[in-house]
Amino acid sequence: MTRLLDFVDPTLDAQRSKTDTMNKQRTQSLDQLEAQMRRVARGEMRAPADAAKPGFNSVEALVRLLTPANRQFLAVIRDSKPQSVEELARLTGRASPNVTRTLAKLEAAGLVHIQKIGRRKVASPAIKKLRVDIDPYTCNDRFEFS
Repeated sequence: MTRLLDFVDPTLDAQRSKTDTMNKQRTQSLDQLEAQMRRVARGEMRAPADAAKPGFNSVEALVRLLTPANRQFLAVIRDSKPQSVEELARLTGRASPNVTRTLAKLEAAGLVHIQKIGRRKVASPAIKKLRVDIDPYTCNDRFEFS
């Protein structure tokens, strides 16, 4: 049996058209990743097409990143569209170093885009919806971004 968790923003979901597609991702243990990288380095296989995309060694790691505080943080980015780290810090009540660190984690996970405009860093949402498909019997969990 598969359990499906949806982290849905109702305003963005209403804007989705039927042509929107989900970007499917697979979890991979660190051992599996290392073995795959070694096979690629030895020339036994080509690098996967999605090798440069963000990945997680477990769905749990992704869910741990989506704390209530970080989800509020993402909502501020989506709703207020801050034009700098300092503005985002002011809107969230966080210190600038904390904002910078959180943005780096969210960008590495593929949840936000960071654009440099002059000396400013401007964050914008990278996804509308995240769907997690958990297989309770194996580590073959999957998640999808849209």
